Formats: sequence, C-alpha cells, structure tokens
Amino acid sequence: MKHCLTFLLLLVVSAGSQAQLTIEITRGVDNPTKIAVAPLELVGGGSLPEDISEIISANLLRSGQFDPIPRSDMLSFPQREANVHFRDWRVVDAEYLLVGRVESQAGLYEVHYELYDVINERKILRSQVVEGSENQLRDIAHAISDRVYESLTGIRGAFSTEIIYVEALSEPGSELEQTFRLMRSDADGARPSLLLESDNPILSPVWSPDGRRVAYVSFETSRPAIFIQELATGRRDQVTDFRGLNGAPAWSPDGEKLALVLSKDGNPEIYTLDIESGRFTRLTNHFAIDTEPSWTTDGKGIIFTSNRGGKPQIYKVTLASGKVERLTFDGGYNARGRMAPDGETMVMVHQRDGVFHIASQNLETGTIRILTETRMDESPSIAPNGAMLIYATNRNEKGVLAVVSLDVGTRYYLPSEQGNVREPAWSPFFD
Repeated sequence: MKHCLTFLLLLVVSAGSQAQLTIEITRGVDNPTKIAVAPLELVGGGSLPEDISEIISANLLRSGQFDPIPRSDMLSFPQREANVHFRDWRVVDAEYLLVGRVESQAGLYEVHYELYDVINERKILRSQVVEGSENQLRDIAHAISDRVYESLTGIRGAFSTEIIYVEALSEPGSELEQTFRLMRSDADGARPSLLLESDNPILSPVWSPDGRRVAYVSFETSRPAIFIQELATGRRDQVTDFRGLNGAPAWSPDGEKLALVLSKDGNPEIYTLDIESGRFTRLTNHFAIDTEPSWTTDGKGIIFTSNRGGKPQIYKVTLASGKVERLTFDGGYNARGRMAPDGETMVMVHQRDGVFHIASQNLETGTIRILTETRMDESPSIAPNGAMLIYATNRNEKGVLAVVSLDVGTRYYLPSEQGNVREPAWSPFFD
C-alpha cells in the first residue's frame, strides 16, 4: 500500500442529519400477488419507534411482485394462529397473510411471525423469531421481508442489502458542483450515512465481496487515485499513485485483487492489483483505450470496454491464456458491462437510436433486451440475487438513481432531497 490515510476527509454522521433518498414507484408487474401484512404490534401495548409491518409492506411492494393490502381495508389484526380467520382475508382478496407480534425484554425486541396461504388455509412459515435492539428494528423488518419473499418466489430476498452512491451538491444559485459525498444507505434509501466528503470528485465506488470494504476513485491528491476504505473503522489506504489515469476499480470474486485502469505506460490498459502484495499485472496491450473492467462470475476472466474495433464495445480477456474476445456486436456503443450472478447475463450501457439505455445481453444467445426507458442512463449495478439492478439517470434535469427488474416488470426511482446522485453500487449479501 502506497499511502495510509486514516479518517482523512472522513465524516461519519448520524442518519438523521442526512437527506434520505425517497422512493417513487412507477411500474410493477401485471397481476401482482395480494398479500396482507397484519400490524406487528408490541405485546402489552405501547408504540414502537419503527413500524415493522409498514417497512415489510413497502419492501414487498417495491419488488413489484406483491400488492400489499392497505391496513385500512383489513377486517382484523391477528397476532397469533388462534386469531386467524381466513374468511376475513378472502373478503379483501388476500392470497397470503403475514401475522405476528413484538415482545420486549431487557432492551431487546423479539419479533414472532408466521406466514399463511389464505386460499388453501395452510401455514407456509411456522413460528419464526427475529431478535434485535431498538436500532435494529429496520434490520428485523428487512430480514422478515427477505424470508417472506424467498418463501413465495423461490428467489433470495435482497432487502437486507445496502447501496453506496455519490451525492454532488452545489451552492444555492450555482450550477457548479462543489461538494461530493460518498454515501451509504439501506437498499430502500433509508438510514443514509456519510462515508466521505470532499471538495474533489469521487467516482466509481464498489463493494468488496464480503461487504466490509469499498474501493473508489478520489481526486483529493490533485489527480485521480484509487482508495480502499474499511467501513467498520474508516481506515483508508491509497493503492495507486501513478501519473495519468488511475480508475475504474473492480473487486475479484475472492476479494484478493482489484482490476483497474492505468495509463502509467502511456495508454489506458487493464491491470490487476494483488492487494496483499501490492503487485500489478498488466492484462491488455493495445493502442486503443481499454477501460471499465469487471470480473466474470467465476473469476476466470475480466470483461472491459474498448474502442479497438473503432467504437466502444465490450470484450473479455481470459486470465489463464490472455485471449481477448469481443462480446457485443449489436449497436455502435456498448460499455460498462457487468455480469449477473447467473454467469450468463451481462448488463451494460447500450446506445440505440442515439439514446443511452441500460440493456441486458444473454452471452449464450447474444440476445439484447432494453431494460430502461429513460435517457442518458449509466452505471448499472446488479443486486446480489440477480433480480434487480440500480443505475443512474437524469429526471427533471436532476441526477437520480433508478431501479429496474431484469425482467422489466418493475421500476422505481430513488431521487435525493438535495443535490444530484450518481455512481450507485449494490452491496453483496451480508452473510
């Protein structure tokens, strides 16, 4: 490591002092599943600092797969199996029902819940218990959402994951962005916290596979440099300090290496950095511009953007052989390729009719599918369950984040209450 900067420019602040991303759902799937989430109330009375049921309902709604029954339409609020009367839920067309209760003891909350199939009058999830402190109530709600989602769809839920993104702020009356913040939040935009604030641009943040570190590009040293930051301690290590371009870091699946772009030898090329030893290995050697590396799911290759064919297209280099092959042929511009967990689907920025969209491509068939309808879409990042992706776009002349499902059934926006937001990255699962 070339430099160690601990807490330099680092401001860790409470979530309450940060502007939260808001959610604007614009599309869900046709005929979503009707589910009722009965209020999970505190046994013995009293109020909870977080409405767990509302958080669960919002999560399921945001997935696009479910249409939660409004609380005002419910005929009863059961907390236990003995109080569940299926006729009450058939009346409001509920297909599934989540019930439960919250018990408090010694400063901890125990949330008990059960999931029912209303139509067949059977229990899907027998009594489950999640425990946590007051500050973990949202985490509990996300964990229950994950469990319900997986039980009903067969896909692991990603509500307990997080996102990082860059927020750019301008002084009132000025269009010049003067403050840049690296932010971290829940996947739904709640509980934002500040990881880094700088007067210089911050670019390309990415999570390590274990979710404990992030890498990004900062211009705080007067030229672009790549940093790795530990989330638990705030420790920051500057890992590149070459003249020219130092950019686009991407973690290997095992977390031991970074792929990155360096122009230290005169031309932008793809390199890997062994983080433990600090050793750099050059992977490409071409007079064209090679940039935006990302690892294949199995870690045996790296996909990257290059104009070696005349226009930006996506290529793959196999690490064992050094063989380079072109992956995209449809359209005059394809860039920022990222692999989905299935190892077969790649998402990318794709230009069609002069408009930049996010698209997916099946690498076996070559079939391309346009996923977004907005203009100037960029920086796609896939959720660890492969169901959704987050990207940056412009809306009402403002930079916002947006999320779309890979089957294009669901879309919602995450605009900021202040400034422009861009460069999103979805976390891995926190196992």
